[in-house]
Amino acid sequence: MALLTEDEITAHLARVPAWMRAGQSITRTFKFANFAEAMQFVNQTAEIAEARNHHPDITIRWNRVTLVLSTHSAGGLTEKDFSAAAEFDQAAD
Repeated sequence: MALLTEDEITAHLARVPAWMRAGQSITRTFKFANFAEAMQFVNQTAEIAEARNHHPDITIRWNRVTLVLSTHSAGGLTEKDFSAAAEFDQAAD
């Protein structure tokens, strides 16, 4: 998968506005009512990631879940990261 250009990254970020760029990654922290809801989201995230064969880095802090996406094999951001971000957003709704 090809790395995105800076212009492409900017355009993709506009489609997932809750995500922020962090160097060669994008990141978002999701907040839930409690730990159980956060873990339900983590489990949904795992299912999506397995189906896509594209796995985020996940940090869990009680009711907050932070996801970090980057296509490590490509060395940065690709279409795969932004399409996964959109799907994770849908799972959180």
